[in-house]
Amino acid sequence: MKKTLQKMHWKMINLKSINKGLFLSLILSFIIFKTQAQIPEENTNSLRDTTITGSDPTVQLSQAESPLDTMKNNSFQRYKIDGVAAVIGEYLILESDIEKGRLEFESQMDGEHNITDCEIIGHLMENKLFSHAALQDSTVHGMVTDGQVLAQVEQQINHFVQRVGSMKKLLELYRKDSEEELRDELFKIDKEMQLAEAMQNHITDEIEVTPEEVREFFNSIPKDELPRFSDEVEIAQITIKPKIPQAEIDKVVNQLRDMREDIVENGASFSTKAVLYSQDGTSMDGGKMRITRQDPLDKDFKEIAFSLREGEVSEPFKSSFGYHIVQVDKVLGQEREIRHIILMPKETKSSLEEAKQKADSIKTIINAGEITFKEAAKKYSDDEETSGDGGQLINPETGDSRFELTKIDPRMYSEVKRLKEGEISRPLSDQTRTGQKYYKIITVTGLYPEHVADYSKDYTRIKDFALRNKQRKEIHKWRKDEIDDTYIKVSGDYKDCEFQSNWLKN
Repeated sequence: MKKTLQKMHWKMINLKSINKGLFLSLILSFIIFKTQAQIPEENTNSLRDTTITGSDPTVQLSQAESPLDTMKNNSFQRYKIDGVAAVIGEYLILESDIEKGRLEFESQMDGEHNITDCEIIGHLMENKLFSHAALQDSTVHGMVTDGQVLAQVEQQINHFVQRVGSMKKLLELYRKDSEEELRDELFKIDKEMQLAEAMQNHITDEIEVTPEEVREFFNSIPKDELPRFSDEVEIAQITIKPKIPQAEIDKVVNQLRDMREDIVENGASFSTKAVLYSQDGTSMDGGKMRITRQDPLDKDFKEIAFSLREGEVSEPFKSSFGYHIVQVDKVLGQEREIRHIILMPKETKSSLEEAKQKADSIKTIINAGEITFKEAAKKYSDDEETSGDGGQLINPETGDSRFELTKIDPRMYSEVKRLKEGEISRPLSDQTRTGQKYYKIITVTGLYPEHVADYSKDYTRIKDFALRNKQRKEIHKWRKDEIDDTYIKVSGDYKDCEFQSNWLKN
């Protein structure tokens, strides 16, 4: 019985992923980039021509180096790609993609779940089907702009550089001769993923559920298979950021001004100074970024970057993250290749203590009944994202206000666990992603002990499940029709797989 409950619970929870694409497919598509062989264009065309005539696409490809192979003495071992496992429209799936995907999935799941090669290729084919369909639909295709893809590529590269230490090491790891080659490869992979997501959204975006459909969905679940929800809480917060002394701000601005003068007047390297002094992840790559006007960056930062001519270096300026100077390396139409240096003024011990005392005094007046927590958050909180909602936190994974108790930030767990509903915590020290310290007070606005799903208490969640279930059915119907209308070839042992979808067109 317990296994049945868990199975039903996970079945429902997993419906949340419909609009964002299959989690597994996202993992595997990233692995494709890491393991993909560099097939010469003529070889690719030859394979495509072969599949169109109906021949077996399982062919032997030339040897290629894998970026994940063991590195010894700064050289790569070679391995041989087995061939093409499947063709979906114009997309190929290599057998090596499946093997590497399985290994990566198992490492991500820490051995908690087993997955077969048939399941992996099934997920990969589904993702390719969405991408292929998006290319055939001009409405969907138009939703994915090159600017959006380039912005994602830039974020990924910055993240990768942070992890491996430098752009040079990143290029060595992925066997690329230049940053341009790396970006081009990532661009292809990311565009495919965005096309797949856009297609899924196109299929499901207009689907809605009525209250009656929600009730019918809930009543259709056998009573002994209703999922259990773990202990959950709703949390609100008031954050107080320390005031940065003007002397600290002047110190940072003067340091940036001196750097600019050395670069402009003496020909010093902007890149070197970024590596030595800049206080964000791009410093490892000399502060390099590629941006568009559509990127989700600070407004002031973008305005300055797009006001500069090629080669020009800005005066020091302020953004919501700190103080910068920016240099434009290249103007590429609507894009800019830039370098930037960011410095963040440090809070002092006295300013931190003042922030702590202010947080404590706000707690005092709330407890005295002079103001509610919600009103105080709107009036005093420095967190722009939550102050307008009375400090209420939103769970980014679910989109609602509930947090599973065991999954909340470990830094808050012990405090939240001891609070009763309506109680306010002591001032807690925390810091932003850029390392700036601040204080906050939190309160539990709702407590939900572990329980079996209840229609009235959990209506919002059940409505979400009902919607995902309806979307899942629509996706299933669309997939069935699309498979019938798309050229698909599955080769080798994968013809013996028992797929959920009719990939073999039996």
